[in-house]
Amino acid sequence: MQLGVVCGTLVATRKDHRLEGINLLVIQPITPDGAATGKTLIATDSVGAGPGEKVFWVKSKEAANPFEPVDVPTDATIVGIVDLVHVEA
Repeated sequence: MQLGVVCGTLVATRKDHRLEGINLLVIQPITPDGAATGKTLIATDSVGAGPGEKVFWVKSKEAANPFEPVDVPTDATIVGIVDLVHVEA
């Protein structure tokens, strides 16, 4: 799992029928201390996250698991909303 911040939404007038009813969000991957790392990406949302929220997300085959038994065509999915990050020195 990786950390990220939701920085936008994506609206598509046409998409794969298996994505119907699933929100698509733009996320910026971040480090545990909150610094941006890597490029922004589009992720499906399985938890109802919103703009500005810290989230954790998964990629690859695991990204489709929250939507079983439907085989959703996704490479990244938000699977949790982060309440607190505590990093010890």
